[in-house]
Amino acid sequence: MTAAYQTITVEKRGQTDWLTLNRPDALNTINAAMVGELNDYFGKLYHDGTVRVVVLRGTGKAFCAGLDIKEHERGEVPFGGGFGFQGWLADVYIKMRRCPQPIVSLIHGPACGGGFAFALASDIRLAGESARMNAAFIRIGLSSCDMGVSYFLPRLVGGSVAAELMLTGRFLLAQRAHALGLVAEVVPDDQLEAAAQPWIDDLLHASPMGLRMTKEGLAMGIDASSLESAMAIENRNQVLTSKSANFAEGMRAFMEKRRPDYTPD
Repeated sequence: MTAAYQTITVEKRGQTDWLTLNRPDALNTINAAMVGELNDYFGKLYHDGTVRVVVLRGTGKAFCAGLDIKEHERGEVPFGGGFGFQGWLADVYIKMRRCPQPIVSLIHGPACGGGFAFALASDIRLAGESARMNAAFIRIGLSSCDMGVSYFLPRLVGGSVAAELMLTGRFLLAQRAHALGLVAEVVPDDQLEAAAQPWIDDLLHASPMGLRMTKEGLAMGIDASSLESAMAIENRNQVLTSKSANFAEGMRAFMEKRRPDYTPD
């Protein structure tokens, strides 16, 4: 555990960090302390080669029920790049996408507003049967275009479904989320941790650089202006990974029908 954090815990299991939102009495709602700690954690990941995968989850009855409105009203307003708390919180999602480690979210119970955005900013999502997600912003007088939702959601489920969810604030339940491809699996809540392990194993089967370059290349490819632009990133990433000793090890392991023994890149 990382003792310095008060609203999150970080348990290191080998090369995987299990990051848990830890305000169960408040349904893991986002307060100022949590924003500061998540900014610190995800900011440091960019330069941390010892962590290859992050699992994000919530403790108690919820993944994250969004912003702690009562505490937010009382809190001191940070600079946030000139946008105050809005910009400060938004930076968490930017850092989630910028960090080279794939993020696997385990969603159970409410994942609302900013909590929904945590799930959308992840790379792989698994849902418990109790998962219920929504763009809650519009239900309290705000725009649903917040915390990257207007960027992530149409790319994940298409513009029509994104409009439906964002304009109404309706809840998206686990089974429909699975049918839409938003979540990879739906399992009983008490099996989420076990369900995550095969995904972690598959992610760690990749070479360290190959995993990082794939997350980066996928993010850039989605927004590429042309096929040539996407291929330029692909070519650059393949040249970089092919020069790593881990490429030779991966080829040997494939021929020898064994698991690769990769070294840090």
